[in-house]
Amino acid sequence: MLRRVAIVCLCLLGYGGGTLGAATAAKQTARKKPVKKSKKKKARVARVRRYAAPRVSAGLRAASLERVALGLDERPDPVIDRPGALVPFFERLYRLTNGDGPAVHVLHFGDSHTAADDWTGALRELFQARFGDGGAGFSLAGTPFKGYRRFDVRGGESRGWESAGLRTGEGDGYFGLGGVSIATGRAGQTIYLDADCDSVELDYLQQPGGGRILLTDNGETVEEASTEGPFAPGAIMHAAAPGHHRFEVRTLEPAPVRLFGWVTQTEKGITYESMGINGAEAALIERWDEKMHDYYVARRDPALIVLAYGTNEAGDSKWTEEGYLETFSAILQRLRRAAPAASILVLGPPDRFYRVKGHWRPYPAVDRIVAAQQEACRQNHAAYWNTRARMGAEGSMVNWVYAGLAQGDYVHFTSLGYQRLANVLFQDIMRLYESYLKVRPEVSTQATDEQTSQDH
Repeated sequence: MLRRVAIVCLCLLGYGGGTLGAATAAKQTARKKPVKKSKKKKARVARVRRYAAPRVSAGLRAASLERVALGLDERPDPVIDRPGALVPFFERLYRLTNGDGPAVHVLHFGDSHTAADDWTGALRELFQARFGDGGAGFSLAGTPFKGYRRFDVRGGESRGWESAGLRTGEGDGYFGLGGVSIATGRAGQTIYLDADCDSVELDYLQQPGGGRILLTDNGETVEEASTEGPFAPGAIMHAAAPGHHRFEVRTLEPAPVRLFGWVTQTEKGITYESMGINGAEAALIERWDEKMHDYYVARRDPALIVLAYGTNEAGDSKWTEEGYLETFSAILQRLRRAAPAASILVLGPPDRFYRVKGHWRPYPAVDRIVAAQQEACRQNHAAYWNTRARMGAEGSMVNWVYAGLAQGDYVHFTSLGYQRLANVLFQDIMRLYESYLKVRPEVSTQATDEQTSQDH
């Protein structure tokens, strides 16, 4: 029946020094002790060029804010391509609000625009304000990389952990749901999470020779578990009293332990679970062990999967439109296999600039990335929100920077800018949801009549 609802609604809905004097130099040379040269070469650290936001007059800032507002008011038609692809998500929201459906989970994968949690955090607040607070859902274990954060929970780790996965995806692919893991082989290493919830789950890797771990809740022992066994996904689950909790995990012996993340939630409401990795491209998902990743995706039972990639691909010269189309389609198909009942929404890359001879110019490759993503969504029944078009088309990033809504790198937004994007995206989705609610009784009646006729 839900499948027929989706088909009918498809039709109806339409991130120099100075020189020392000779005497002074001689004295300093005399004081110096000979230093032995290390045979180990130091790793070269890539320098990231940072640009400060340009200084603009109050008049220019006000004019830029007005241009941004005008651009956001001009909604494209359709504002979301293939809105019918969101019908399964809308039906889950409807059942949640009517009390006969389970909690609704949204999984949002992306790059640095996602990792900072400004954009996703604002979306989380908007969805939970309307449909109920279902908790944080999945969050990465510890602090696996600089720049990762979640505004709804607070976590950390001791110094003995090493991260794997990240933007390169190097390793064996066993990175859990979020594409990132932390590991240690030492006893006494800890991670913690502060969260409001009524249940917790710790996801880890079961592996040969895996060490024992201890989970505590507000200082009280919950469970001692071994992570030893054949390579497989593992999880510890604990039902907690509703309220605030500090969960802590401690390694109990000098043996390998690899952790993926936490799941903290409540029985009802909606979760908006952000899994962003700085510098990530969509193809990174293909480096995650598919069987293990599918297991954790299915375990979350998402009503909606959001993909937000393209910013880094636009600056990657190795991509062609044809190659990217093939890769992105394969990723959509993979996620569809893992969660066949979920809706998929792709957020295109925002407008992006690069600096040439002192001047900022739009990245021409954004057009090709957007075209390939749109075609992949068309072929795989996924909805598409063209972020760059929605923020005001090519070149609009200048107005966002001058308005104080984007940073001086002409790539990432400020917190206010991400909140502005979140508000617009949420409103666009909710307009479609309201349209769905209007046609749902008619569609449900038609589907019921068809099923009755088939039964007879």
